[in-house]
Amino acid sequence: MRNRIGLIIGGLILVLLGIVIARVVLPPNPVVVFEHSNGEQAARAIPVGYVSGSGELPSLQAFNEAFVKIAETVNPSVVTITTEKVIKTQRGQQFPGFPDDDLFWRFFGLPEGQMKSKALGSGVIVDSKGYILTNNHVVEQGEKIRVKTIDDREYDAEIVGTDSRTDLAVIKIDAHNLKPALLGDSDELRIGEWVLAIGSPFSENLAHTVTAGIVSAKGRSNIMNGQNYESFIQTDAAINPGNSGGALVNIRGELIGINTAIATAGYTQGNIGIGFAIPINLAKKIMSDLIEKGKVTRAWLGVMIGNIDDGIARSLNLDNREGSIISEVVKKSPAAEAGLKVGDIIIEFDGKKIKDTAQLRNLVANSEIGKTKTLVVLRDKKPVKVDVRLGELTDVREEVRTSKGKPSSRLGIRVDEITPYIANEYNIDPDETGVVVTGVNPETPAAQIIRTGDIIKRVGEQEIRNLADYQKAISNLKSGLVLLLIKRGEATFFETLDLGK
Repeated sequence: MRNRIGLIIGGLILVLLGIVIARVVLPPNPVVVFEHSNGEQAARAIPVGYVSGSGELPSLQAFNEAFVKIAETVNPSVVTITTEKVIKTQRGQQFPGFPDDDLFWRFFGLPEGQMKSKALGSGVIVDSKGYILTNNHVVEQGEKIRVKTIDDREYDAEIVGTDSRTDLAVIKIDAHNLKPALLGDSDELRIGEWVLAIGSPFSENLAHTVTAGIVSAKGRSNIMNGQNYESFIQTDAAINPGNSGGALVNIRGELIGINTAIATAGYTQGNIGIGFAIPINLAKKIMSDLIEKGKVTRAWLGVMIGNIDDGIARSLNLDNREGSIISEVVKKSPAAEAGLKVGDIIIEFDGKKIKDTAQLRNLVANSEIGKTKTLVVLRDKKPVKVDVRLGELTDVREEVRTSKGKPSSRLGIRVDEITPYIANEYNIDPDETGVVVTGVNPETPAAQIIRTGDIIKRVGEQEIRNLADYQKAISNLKSGLVLLLIKRGEATFFETLDLGK
């Protein structure tokens, strides 16, 4: 009996000893939530809750405390921006319904054709030297720019540089004891993450308003202007007029976006849960260029590109809709020298899979000028690697930019050769290849996508250089969808036309 008790006691001692040794020798293995900072940034980042290996969740109080810490940490980095501009207007624009007679206005002592406009916005301190990141539309028309910090200090600001293509601007104030925001990594942001928006909605009296929400989506484009470089973070954190240029931060208090735009129901300027912010990774290069050079430099590939919609995918028998199709290769451009062709579908750029045109444009623009990048394109449905040495995009280099001809009953359009007379009539380059559309049957599907003066440069797989090429391509057409490459002004794009059965 005594032996049995001794064994039991000995066993318990060994178990307890094993637990103690495991605790001492083996460190705990917590899963850190939102850990993607290191070095100095990690030291400044707000310590959020840890999820233990046992599956226990942070307490509600700890979650609440995280939001409080974020507001306390980030708010001093956010400023209120007011701009003033004298706008010259006509009398009727100032006071509709009143006469334009000068004697009438002199009687009331009102200034001639002038009125002051005042705008409100927000900004984020990004450097202790006084550099502030904001939206271009907040300051672009400002003759007088005033910045107010959280401790009610006010400063006149000067514009360092602006970039309308991303709607970003950098301004500077002469101030001390500023607290710059901690820049995060917007590429690591995930849909569903908690975010906070900080800014001055509607009024200076509402400065440093903090709202919370989640990341609703990433990579939103064609929101403000299809020609801009857009890849917005969409959030349901309340963003209102005046929030423009303010901070969007993650749960660690890192700046991951610049609040820029909202979608409204049309009857109100208020928030309806759809706001957009420029990712900080897109803003970093713009900000650096504006501070160092006063302007933005972008890399140039030399192609016009478009998304793969369902019609294009079906007409080319593609398995998916990802990638960006080349609709034109600019002569003597990096793309032309590398051998890229019209109809190539770019599916990879510098090791990154291409989802759509907006993503590709941003990747190219933010690349280093003069560097060689490897592209993967689909050519005849087969992947081909192409090395391209990127050039520099200038103002003249943009990547997204009645006749007696014989009628075509198949497409519902009339086309003609590009002769000097036709080129002059439709204001096109006489050296342009293809055929020009001189008439469109309004009762056919072509009327929905083709206009008089358009140049048809490709029909299906057939490149169109002249009227003979066009007639040959038309004669070989079968029923169903046909892919057309159309040039309209400076823009070249693919469209599909349904010929029916």
